[in-house]
Amino acid sequence: QVQLLESGGGLVQAGGSLRLSCAASGRTFRTYSMGWFRQAPGKERDFVAAVSWSDGMPSIADSVKGRFTISRDNANNTVYLLMNSLKPEDTAVYYCNAHIRGVNYWGQGTQVTVSS
Repeated sequence: QVQLLESGGGLVQAGGSLRLSCAASGRTFRTYSMGWFRQAPGKERDFVAAVSWSDGMPSIADSVKGRFTISRDNANNTVYLLMNSLKPEDTAVYYCNAHIRGVNYWGQGTQVTVSS
């Protein structure tokens, strides 16, 4: 089994920054990618960003491109999401995702609230 532990959410003013972290533990060998999705109230869960575990190649949603940066620490099985220039529309529950040996794993989610 794989466990994902998220941290770093909170309340921030518009224009501010937050960094989310997600540490994977358990049977994490042959991780394909890790990343983040988000879900605002009454909306579907949307892709935010992901990073390839083998070569670090990032993939970023257009809605956050230029403001969010994803990175990884292979040695510690951790993925980070640095969120700059936050906007009220970024308010959502952010979920960590890991794609490992053909299976998608999810964290419990961390709330990010951006006040105007």
